[in-house]
Amino acid sequence: MNSFKHKSNFLTFLTIFLTSFLLGIIFSFIVAEKIGFWMLKNNEKWVLSTIIDNKKDLDLDRFWQVYNIIQEKSYDIWGVEKQNLIDWAIKGLVEWLWDKHSEYMNNEEREQFEWLLRWDFEGIWALVEKHPLGVLIEQVFKWSPALEYWVKAKDVVIKANWVDLHDINLFEAISHIKWPAGTQVELEILREWENKVLTIVVTRDKINIPSVDSKLLDGNIWYISLNMFWDDTVDQFKKALNNFSDTNGLIIDLRDNGWGYLYAATEILSEFLEDETLLVTVKYSNRIFNEVYKSINYWDIYKKPIVVLINENSASASEIVSWALHDYDKAILVWKKTYWKWSVQQPFSVDNNGLLKITIAKWFTPNDKNIDKEGIIPDIEVDFEDIDYENQYDRQLETAKDVMDSFIQSNSINFTIDKFTQTGSISQ
Repeated sequence: MNSFKHKSNFLTFLTIFLTSFLLGIIFSFIVAEKIGFWMLKNNEKWVLSTIIDNKKDLDLDRFWQVYNIIQEKSYDIWGVEKQNLIDWAIKGLVEWLWDKHSEYMNNEEREQFEWLLRWDFEGIWALVEKHPLGVLIEQVFKWSPALEYWVKAKDVVIKANWVDLHDINLFEAISHIKWPAGTQVELEILREWENKVLTIVVTRDKINIPSVDSKLLDGNIWYISLNMFWDDTVDQFKKALNNFSDTNGLIIDLRDNGWGYLYAATEILSEFLEDETLLVTVKYSNRIFNEVYKSINYWDIYKKPIVVLINENSASASEIVSWALHDYDKAILVWKKTYWKWSVQQPFSVDNNGLLKITIAKWFTPNDKNIDKEGIIPDIEVDFEDIDYENQYDRQLETAKDVMDSFIQSNSINFTIDKFTQTGSISQ
């Protein structure tokens, strides 16, 4: 790959990184609120009383014994703030939940996080998390510079403007990467299939992402790209669907769509499934809070062939939509395994202005399957080839068109999947 391509790659990554991280927490809060967290808030006294009861069963004598020994005997104790000891202990407690979506922020980290939220989303648009060598890109968003220049998930940023990122926290790393649109940053990244460090100069950008993008393809196929599940997504999707209801089939593109409202996902699913069809179940640790979501549809449903494009950045609402259509034999799934974000997080303020974000519920498919840590495996898996990067050729979309042609001709999901599994037919 040439240096221009590397530069573009990182442009993508940078934007992706900040957006994903911020939106991941924001979205988790929004979704939790939409799927019933208000029940927990309305029962706050009950929750607190339960916590108090649980404390009676927890013996903390060993903790205070160790703490007192450290206070009295540690040679380096005078160089450590007492509150930091508590913060680190809390972080260890949360880490032992073995849940990548749960975390604790102390006062300083929370202030840094809220400072980041006050910025406009300018940069590369990527979701990131801390990595021992720097910052790991977890997810790339649609319409981002990162996606445009083929920045990939699993890239690791080790330096930003010659500053090593391996020994600083995530917020500090972000501060070295994220700056206003139009400015540049030189990034050094590690990519698992490359045998060298890639140096990329990225020009940050500010992006306005349309909620829905659609167009008519050859063969009278209607293509709708859902970039997020937001306030205006449902109305825009219904308008696009109704205006072209006489097409031969529908391709729904959920690639790189990792966030949005649950209600938007369920309302879109209602366009394809009969009224009162089970869509998703949200389960809490206490079953009395469990909620079931069903379709609401008093009109004709869409019955033409459907192909859904998913990838490793399709998460949350995208996974709900794709899996429900798959469970009810309404669509063929094409591309790569999804992100597996099948849980709901809620932030809690704690003493000393800290912030605790923990998983409070998990989502289950119509067949009562939870795909956390598994993701959704597509019916037909297609990956980019090296030449696709050079030619910026969308092999997944072209494959989806081929799949749709076969689906229309056979009117059989199983026949179409078997055909492509055996022949691997791809037009180019």
